[in-house]
Amino acid sequence: MSKHALITGVTGQDGAYLAKLLLEKGYEVYGLVARRSSDHMYWRLDELGVTGDVRIIDGDLTDQGALIRALQTSQADEVYNLGAQSFVGASWNQPVLTAEVSGVAVTKLLEAIRLFNPKTRFYQASTSEMFGLIQAERQSESTPFYPRSPYGVAKLYGHWITVNYRESFNLHASSGILFNHESPLRGIEFVTRKVTDAVARIKQGKQKELRLGNIDAKRDWGFAGDYVEAMWLMLQQDTPDDYVVATGVTTTVRDMVNIAFAHVGLKAEDHLIIDPAFFPPAEVDVLLGDPTKAKTQLGWTSKTDLETLITMMVDADMRRVSKE
Repeated sequence: MSKHALITGVTGQDGAYLAKLLLEKGYEVYGLVARRSSDHMYWRLDELGVTGDVRIIDGDLTDQGALIRALQTSQADEVYNLGAQSFVGASWNQPVLTAEVSGVAVTKLLEAIRLFNPKTRFYQASTSEMFGLIQAERQSESTPFYPRSPYGVAKLYGHWITVNYRESFNLHASSGILFNHESPLRGIEFVTRKVTDAVARIKQGKQKELRLGNIDAKRDWGFAGDYVEAMWLMLQQDTPDDYVVATGVTTTVRDMVNIAFAHVGLKAEDHLIIDPAFFPPAEVDVLLGDPTKAKTQLGWTSKTDLETLITMMVDADMRRVSKE
């Protein structure tokens, strides 16, 4: 019989790629969806051609009863908690919402699993933003955390409560500490997609400039389609654990912008404007992951380099903008 998987955040970037991966592996895939979303909430699943294959369950991460019903309906063998208020910038304006959805809701889901079926395997989407003010040049599973945003703080709570339930109740609960991972399915509010969308619009004469904040910030960027495989691999292990998922290569926002503009034959300096309005209250200057544990224990490595990723995103946005 096929395994059953429940994905929260199934309409997001990671949820869509994970749903496609699991469907290809023969899973029955269920997705938890809050009905306050827009009419276009399934566009990522549409682009991957899997919308009709994912069984949608109405429910909200903050509603304990809805989570229990979702487990009953899906009879999930594996639960992937990808749902969150995931935009770092918005977390300063919505700190309480971020804490409830990205933090406390993790406890509600773990408690639902503990009560309904403690044999269910659980994946928590942790984040490199938990490292924040970095305490080591390369961040691994043993690097101390120092989050620099309400989002990072909320995610750190979700991370530690996952560890706590694993140790207290012997749940198969693992966390993936994912560094920045992007794709053509990334939301427009994230810097990579903001850049590639702007490049496409500038190239086609529909926009003149691109406004950004700190372009000297450094990030470890990978492809979301690669990273969801690591999520799945974690839940196939005999023993649950936490893993850093990253490329091990860091690049400045400036270099990423240059790659995007060069791909369409333009120069970034002709269109880029540094706007103080886009500087966050507290900056995370450098993130560089050490994925050694994921490589040695899971057999996972990132397959897509940054230039391939950014050109893929620019090409997708060129097609989208041309159809407007």
